[in-house]
Amino acid sequence: MAATPRSTPGPPDGPRPPEGPGGLSGPAHGGGHAQGHSYGHGSEDQPDVSCPRDLRGQLGVVIATRDRRATLAHTLERLRALPETPRILVVDNASADGTADMVARSFPGVEVLRLTVNRGALARNEGVRALHTPYVAFSDDDSWWEPGALAAAVDLLAARPATGLLAAGITVGPEGAPDPLNTVLAASPLGEGSAPRSRRVLGFLGCAAVVRRQAYLDVGGYHPLLFFGAEETLLAYDLAAAGWEVLHCPDVVARHSPADAPRPGRQALVRRNELLIAWMRRPLPVAFRRTAALCGEAVHDAQARRVARALLPRLPAALRLRRPLPRAVEEAARRVEAAHQAAETRAPGAAPSPEGAGA
Repeated sequence: MAATPRSTPGPPDGPRPPEGPGGLSGPAHGGGHAQGHSYGHGSEDQPDVSCPRDLRGQLGVVIATRDRRATLAHTLERLRALPETPRILVVDNASADGTADMVARSFPGVEVLRLTVNRGALARNEGVRALHTPYVAFSDDDSWWEPGALAAAVDLLAARPATGLLAAGITVGPEGAPDPLNTVLAASPLGEGSAPRSRRVLGFLGCAAVVRRQAYLDVGGYHPLLFFGAEETLLAYDLAAAGWEVLHCPDVVARHSPADAPRPGRQALVRRNELLIAWMRRPLPVAFRRTAALCGEAVHDAQARRVARALLPRLPAALRLRRPLPRAVEEAARRVEAAHQAAETRAPGAAPSPEGAGA
């Protein structure tokens, strides 16, 4: 049996905004198509950094990390050099390599929250609760924000009280190449957002997002059942279901410098969590169909068997926590999935995983 849905507060200023062209709540005026924009390349796309602004009272950066001391140090150097001088909070996920001590010793002014156990993506929730700034940006220990990006994000959010999350444009590596996810988000079928050159989306990359703290906490932040992997999709669903606008804004730019190899077992975790999300938020036929497909694969595929073994013990909790999406958000999710599947048909393997795209 599905649990009784809990009511979730929406935007703070009274009535919900009118529905935009994609069926999701949120204003759809004033935006422009994001396709074809560059990310961090070209002066016309850069936030103005000629007048540095102190954002410590308005925005903090939360970094969740575990056992990556050297990588984190490089990121902190980048963040401390930003003209916006945001608050920086490192949430240490029970590292065993002296991460917290290194931060306290080498980066005075950077705050540290030490967790006694590894909480995965939920460490970000702890960071958001610890900060009391109206807006919170997320970085990973291998990502940072370009100069001026956070000031632009604060301006966008302050002018749009119904916007709960900004999904940034992402550049990758020392050359700053555009991340393929940019193209997916820029081509979102959900229509123009309320900000110039923005699109309404149902997905984002966790290390390239800026949230309105109230919106994030109102919907509970990242979900405890998932721990890690595809957690962005569920958060985007829940924000949209509560009436908050989720925007891709290509002019707010984050730089990501990931390790060459993904973490072992990541794809299995992502697939397990995508199925848990289906059981918690999507129509039951969708959840049944996707789980049946996994079971069919498990007959002959060891990876699918690992996913099934990880999924089954969590299914009772997923059913207890079931809160189906409102019709408009479910329709939007289907449109995002259809667009991703069409892109895969045109160029198999070229489109990023739906994890970041919100499918």
